[in-house]
Amino acid sequence: MTSVEMKDFPPLLPDLKQLIESYLLHPEDLPIHSLQETRKYVPRVPNYHRLFEPKMSSLASTLQVTRDLATGDITGLEEVFNRDTGLTNKNSLSLQRAPGPPEESVRGTSTNLPFWPGGFDPTTMEEELDQEAVLDFSTLLTRHPKLSGGIDFSSKEQKEKGDIYEVGSKDAEELSIADMLLVEDDMLDVFSVSHSKTDDAGKPALVFGEAKAEEELINSLPDEPTSSSTTLINDDKNVIKISAGAEKGILIASNTEWVEVLDANAPVDDFKVKVPDPACSYPFELDTFQKQAIVHLEQQDCVFVAAHTSAGKTVVAEYSIALALKHMTRAIYTSPIKALSNQKYRDLKAKFNDVGLLTGDIQINPKAACLIMTTEILQSMLYNGSDVIRDLEWVIFDEVHYINNVERGHVWEEVLIMLPAHVNIVLLSATVPNTTEFADWIGRIKKRKIYVISTTKRPVPLEHFLYTGSGGKTKDDRYLIVSSNGTFVKAGYADAVASKKDREKKSAQPYGAKQGGKQHMGDKQEKHMWIGLIDHLSKRELLPVVAFTLSKKRCDSNATNLVSQDLTTKAEKGQIESFIRKCLDRLQGSDKILPQVVHLRQLLRNGIGVHHSGILPMLKEVVEMLFAKGLVKVLFATETFAMGVNMPARSVVFDSIRKHDGQRLRDLLPSEYIQMAGRAGRRGLDDTGTVIILCKNDVPEMADLHHMMLGKPSKLESQFKLTYSMILNLLRVEALRVEDMMKRSFSECIQLMNHSKYSSALDKLTKDVSGQEELSCVMCKDIRDYYALSRDVVTQRQSVMTMIAGHASVGRLLQPGRVVVVSYQQYQNFLACIVKLDPREKEKLSLFLLTDPETANALPSADELLMAECDGARESIHYSGGTTAHEVINISPKNIVAITNKLLKISGDKVVDNVNKRKIPRFRDDPPGQSVLDLVSELQRLHQTAGSELSLLSLSQDLGVKDMDSVTEIEKLEMLKARLRSQACLECPQFKEHFTQAFTYLKAREEITRLKFLMSEESLQLHPEYQMRIDVLKELGYIDDNKTVTLKGKVACEIGNHELMVTELLLENIFADKPIEVIAALLSSLVFQQKFCSEPELKADIAEGIAEFKRVATRIGQKQRDCGLAEPVGDFVDQFNFGLVEVVYEWAHGMPFNKIMELTDVQEGVTVKCIQRLDETLRDVRNAAKIVGDTKLVEKMEQASASIKRDIVFAASLYTQ
Repeated sequence: MTSVEMKDFPPLLPDLKQLIESYLLHPEDLPIHSLQETRKYVPRVPNYHRLFEPKMSSLASTLQVTRDLATGDITGLEEVFNRDTGLTNKNSLSLQRAPGPPEESVRGTSTNLPFWPGGFDPTTMEEELDQEAVLDFSTLLTRHPKLSGGIDFSSKEQKEKGDIYEVGSKDAEELSIADMLLVEDDMLDVFSVSHSKTDDAGKPALVFGEAKAEEELINSLPDEPTSSSTTLINDDKNVIKISAGAEKGILIASNTEWVEVLDANAPVDDFKVKVPDPACSYPFELDTFQKQAIVHLEQQDCVFVAAHTSAGKTVVAEYSIALALKHMTRAIYTSPIKALSNQKYRDLKAKFNDVGLLTGDIQINPKAACLIMTTEILQSMLYNGSDVIRDLEWVIFDEVHYINNVERGHVWEEVLIMLPAHVNIVLLSATVPNTTEFADWIGRIKKRKIYVISTTKRPVPLEHFLYTGSGGKTKDDRYLIVSSNGTFVKAGYADAVASKKDREKKSAQPYGAKQGGKQHMGDKQEKHMWIGLIDHLSKRELLPVVAFTLSKKRCDSNATNLVSQDLTTKAEKGQIESFIRKCLDRLQGSDKILPQVVHLRQLLRNGIGVHHSGILPMLKEVVEMLFAKGLVKVLFATETFAMGVNMPARSVVFDSIRKHDGQRLRDLLPSEYIQMAGRAGRRGLDDTGTVIILCKNDVPEMADLHHMMLGKPSKLESQFKLTYSMILNLLRVEALRVEDMMKRSFSECIQLMNHSKYSSALDKLTKDVSGQEELSCVMCKDIRDYYALSRDVVTQRQSVMTMIAGHASVGRLLQPGRVVVVSYQQYQNFLACIVKLDPREKEKLSLFLLTDPETANALPSADELLMAECDGARESIHYSGGTTAHEVINISPKNIVAITNKLLKISGDKVVDNVNKRKIPRFRDDPPGQSVLDLVSELQRLHQTAGSELSLLSLSQDLGVKDMDSVTEIEKLEMLKARLRSQACLECPQFKEHFTQAFTYLKAREEITRLKFLMSEESLQLHPEYQMRIDVLKELGYIDDNKTVTLKGKVACEIGNHELMVTELLLENIFADKPIEVIAALLSSLVFQQKFCSEPELKADIAEGIAEFKRVATRIGQKQRDCGLAEPVGDFVDQFNFGLVEVVYEWAHGMPFNKIMELTDVQEGVTVKCIQRLDETLRDVRNAAKIVGDTKLVEKMEQASASIKRDIVFAASLYTQ
């Protein structure tokens, strides 16, 4: 068969080449694109039962009763449109919006909008809405040309604005009771009713007075808002201050419109009249400051109470909670640390019962009227729009002085700024010197008056002692240095010093080849010292005692040294053992016999306790409870024990008064010392509290002790800082701006306070400048350039002279006798001679110069000085005119205009001494000394022959300055000088007059620019950093170019700690292929903060994960540097500490706690704290994964959380049981 004939038959197999070409070149023919599969009819099955459950839309209107204005009787119904229809937590910041789902009511979610913060201008939101409006009603006609009537497009609220009474307005005035009664009588006359007239229907008509129609009556009502319960009308001539009359004696200062400082010593005699029905009562007589606070709490005022530890501030907090219960609202009690929240929960639960607790890992009774939480939890609730805020009446901020904490202080400021206007604030703090300043800031940002009550009185006075004993015969060597009335006892200090010196002399006796002397106390000697001290305190009934030891290691070693001491009776031992056994029954098998548990149990049996962050949380609570019962006689504690609930002791001992603050070793600050010393003295039990400072080696300096014990406490200072979390949380809310938050921070309170002053000054300057005429001189057209150049020359010259003054070659020239040209205050371009160098400050020079009578008389104003500097920028030497008047001035090198070639032979010290002597009144008429006369003569001669004898040294050639930076700056100065000398205005014969006129105008323009800058957001201290962080967020994709938060940014909003790092890790899918144990171990680096620990043994997958973590951290850190932030990349990476990865890995694997503690030298309490915080991070990642839609990662995070939540690490707090 031929090949031609074969073509007529179909091929047996498909042609492979054709199949490949068809597949690659015609993908539209693939079966997947066939429409046959999509053309299916799915019959619809009707569900008629859904008709019985219709989803009703919100009603757009409601019915409201109308009343007769005279009688109050209901006359009918009217339909009122509801403007709040459709408002939800996703689209509105209003309190009138619909509540969210019940499961989100407490914590809220990151997709909710917060409620509108109090003190923010509500018009901001309205203006933004107006800008977005499609139709501009202001441009529309409201009346047809041929009609008399028209349409009013203004809202009902605008129409009735004059009839609105704003409760609690700051502009409200106050009337006396008599005036109020007079007004009431007038109003009764107005509303007199006559039935003598009838309407058309024969019904009696109401007549208001004899001649007032209803419209006139309404128009006669007051337009101004009135304050709550004190104002009816606004009539200046009738106004008196009730606070100055009815409450005379209480108010001692009203420093600003936002603060009133109350006298804590003025008695409140009519307390029962002002508070006839108290929300709660106490079995004891309240102190004066407590009564004053309660009076203002009843008036719904904000209160700031500053008092010493144990003074009774808790009463104020409890009363505000009682008011919330009485009013059926809610109160929130915030504390700085979680442990304090647990303690407060127990105390308030016993008093009020309806109390809940919210912490990172626990939620107890969240629907309670009173909620206890840390400030960070409240911050999260505010940003996440929690519905709890809707019912909130009071927020109590305890330990407000914690706002000074560098790491967490900014949270307090954010919370105070974000609180809605209806929330009342109670602030409790230790005594601080700037309570008024802080309260003024709060009042200003919230637009509410804050009442400050500050008392320095201690319920139990303190006596301070120095202890120089070392056991044995010296165990009673205790010397009073500050008495109970606050007087420093110098004799006691001298006795302590003498006692210490006597002991040193005895120890200085030679023994063989060794020589004695000042010796440091060893461990054995320190043990004897503590034994002797405790015996001394026990015999004088000064136990229990808190021994503040500012080192965890020293706490443990001191307690261990006393393990042989027995301070408890058999009965007390029984109580202690019973209590400990009951507490430990909650633990599982091996956890009960942990080394720390066994050791501390033995110490507690003997009445000795230890309290610091390295102790297991449960054991710390055991120690606290036993101490509160009086069963712990000696407690070695770190500084954290001083913060919290009232746990006073009979005495307080300071093991040392020096602490390491993370950067350096320093003495305790007065506020730190006072806070800890305040634990001494039990109210109602002790007449005085005893505070003892141990002098183990040397007696501290008297000045240091005086400052620490009697000095002023630290001021409240702003620690406000920008975080990515805050920026993203505010950017996702269109109506709020980060700039508004920065503007209201405590660090910007001065700017906020001066805003109105700046505004008025700006208006005045603008008006003045607009009335000034322009300079018409043809030759002075470039006088503005001359002004700017002269300013630049002066600034550059000062910078150059400061820079080169440190050069050795220049330093050799600036010696006594050198003639220089100087510009300083009124002495512009004066010839002067260096007469003395300050040996302590090499940058200080004493110069002798001849003065003119007109220049020496008075110091010029700032403007005159500036004008003189601008005029003196030409560096023409001023001629003194043959005067013999002279002066010695002290300047810095920046005031030197030029250095001359002339060096005079003088006796500089004699010149300075003679001039200074003649400044003394009794030597004022003495003739100048010969050294002065010689120098005057030389300077006069140089003035007369300046051109021939004097020449100015070139900065670039004659001074020997060769480094590139200095040479570059000198060349820049020379260039500016050349441009200045070339200005045409210098040829004008009336240059000085014209320059004075131009200067006044240009200086005013500069001041206008400065004031506008100060009033703008660019003047905010953190504005440059904000712009840098915005750039970082844009570069990393968290926001777009319009600052709109992207999906990536919304993920970051879910993260509470290291939001950028966690988000990048999540979106790079780094956790996808890793076991849950590895994930937990790696994420522990975000929460573990101890700087030094043993190196962990890393498994391969963990080591790989650490490398990935560091890669991501390096990328973020580098991006920050590229955008201008100062934090080095290495510092950003190093903040992630992988010291506990092995421990967490094994714990998540199920290893017992006693075994994992063998893997590290990190103490048990720190380890537990790290794992607890890790659980919060795992939950944050889980929530973020939900937003992304990664269900597998959500499941992994839940499994990882479950793997670490067990046994002693997550044992419930004893305070919540």
